Amino acid sequence: MTYRAIFNGYNPALFFLFFAVFPARSPLDRRGPWLKWLGLALGLSFALSGLGTGGYETPAVVGRLFGQQVSRAVRMMYTYGFHILGLVSLVDNALSASTLEVRRKSRVIVWGTLVGVAPVILGLGAQELFRFQMSLWLIAVLVLLLYLYPLSFAYAVVKHRVLEIPVLLRRSARYLLVQRGSLLLHILVGAAATALFAWGLSRTRLVAPVALTGGVIFGSALALGGIRVHRATAQRIDRAFFRSAYDARLILEDLVEKTRTATDRNELAALLEHHLKQALQPATFAVYLEISDQQLSAARGDIPQELRLISAEEPVMAQLARRGKPWEVSEESLADSPAPFPLAPLRPECLVPIVGRDSRLAGVLVLGPRLSEEPYSGEDKHLLATVASQAGVALESIRLGEKIAERIEAERRAAQEMEFAREVQARLFPQKLPPRKTLEYAGTCIQARQVGGDYYDFLELRPGRLALVLTDIAGKGVSGALLMANLQANLRSQYALALDDLPRSLESVNQLFYENTTDSSYATLFFADYDDYSRRLRYANCGHLPPLLLRTQGSSRQDLAAVPEVELLNPTCTVVGLFEDWRCGIAEVDFTLGTRWCSIRTASPKRKMPPARSSARAAYWKRSRAMLTCR
Repeated sequence: MTYRAIFNGYNPALFFLFFAVFPARSPLDRRGPWLKWLGLALGLSFALSGLGTGGYETPAVVGRLFGQQVSRAVRMMYTYGFHILGLVSLVDNALSASTLEVRRKSRVIVWGTLVGVAPVILGLGAQELFRFQMSLWLIAVLVLLLYLYPLSFAYAVVKHRVLEIPVLLRRSARYLLVQRGSLLLHILVGAAATALFAWGLSRTRLVAPVALTGGVIFGSALALGGIRVHRATAQRIDRAFFRSAYDARLILEDLVEKTRTATDRNELAALLEHHLKQALQPATFAVYLEISDQQLSAARGDIPQELRLISAEEPVMAQLARRGKPWEVSEESLADSPAPFPLAPLRPECLVPIVGRDSRLAGVLVLGPRLSEEPYSGEDKHLLATVASQAGVALESIRLGEKIAERIEAERRAAQEMEFAREVQARLFPQKLPPRKTLEYAGTCIQARQVGGDYYDFLELRPGRLALVLTDIAGKGVSGALLMANLQANLRSQYALALDDLPRSLESVNQLFYENTTDSSYATLFFADYDDYSRRLRYANCGHLPPLLLRTQGSSRQDLAAVPEVELLNPTCTVVGLFEDWRCGIAEVDFTLGTRWCSIRTASPKRKMPPARSSARAAYWKRSRAMLTCR
């Protein structure tokens, strides 16, 4: 009678309470959270009123105060009102829940509950309100329909995992019996060992302190050993009851560790395919990994040719990247998508995004329905999210390694090309020195880099006439070397005019250099014409650092170190290539004025150039040196 009173009293309130909070808070509960507490309070009053008789009546105080009609109305409102509120909460969750998971769990059981419970409520309500007499056959039908209510829950739990089966198994009587039985056995073994130890001590004649010390040591060892044995036993029991979940967790944890050592995309995709198929047993499986910006390529799986390459900018893919966690695919989830689902031919049931460091979609795991026909549980999705996160880190490492390898290869090719360019540029410098009777000369160039814009040349204008050239291009490296080659070609194409008209020759060089280069390109130029017979030097210094003419009366080259007289061969015009309207001045120097030894040297430290064209910038000068020795 006590059980009947409590069951009948709390049944309407608990029916509403369950559907108000499962599988999530219903909109009705969010609007009126006080309803469930009111129902529990009314259920307590109805249960207390029926404890003595086992009946289901309104508390007697209500009848005494307001009469039996009000008491009966309160009971009916409580009974049928809270059952109807429970059904409304269930339907409301199934239609308007905020997440797909909540709607799926609600819709699985809504029909079984409505078909099983609603007819019983309607029949009992008609019997009480309208004195409708139900026949035995109608009562039998209602009772049979009522079985649909627990059967729908059983189907939802087993087929659609509305409740996690491991949770139910942990609360089952068999699991509890085995677990508690194991604990009881450990306690009995410990008590028996303690009793045996105490009996053994009583048979000896040890003094009390020694016996007490031995007891403490034995008790500590027994406690530590018991804890370890109990822990190992509990793990074995869990393994026996939840083997599939236990094995899947071990497999996926092993996968998380191994993804850290993957060195390329194919190896990572193979690891993901092997472990996830073994752990979750999907009917179909595919791995898409990023191969370029916004492009995903199928790395594993039986994929049709037209689906081997997909864009990460597809609306569904972009939505998946924003979610950043496993997504259970269904018709409802794709109903709001503005574009067709590109992976629909693969019949996916779960999509797992692999997100890169900058929140881009670096890959996708496509899992079809499981062979066991069970949906992917919350624990499965959590482990898949962990695997995807670790795979994203591994992909970033692989991507970084590929970039480093590409950079190393590019640097190797660049170094090889630069070495080839250095050899080519070295061949542009004069390889033979035309002999002169009154002149010993030599030249060398040490570039700041492998190639550069420094240039010198010796050009034989005609027998007895030698052109000495020093140039420095504004710029370093490859750009300077290309401009240097351009200037050399211009000089060699015009140097024949230098004998008859040196200014005109250099003006032609300036015009060609101006037309063939950008606004910020220019060069300094020292061009000299040495006459081997008259020992006179005509020169044009076009913005170049003034060469040094060193005169001495000594009789050997060693005396050049103590030159008493220095003459600067100053600029005669501005730099080459900056101005279209350009004029060249000519100067002359005589090497016969009592000079026994003389030399011309140039060295170019860092120095700012004169104003250039509108976009020209100051340029640093490269090291160059040339020496002319006269005898």
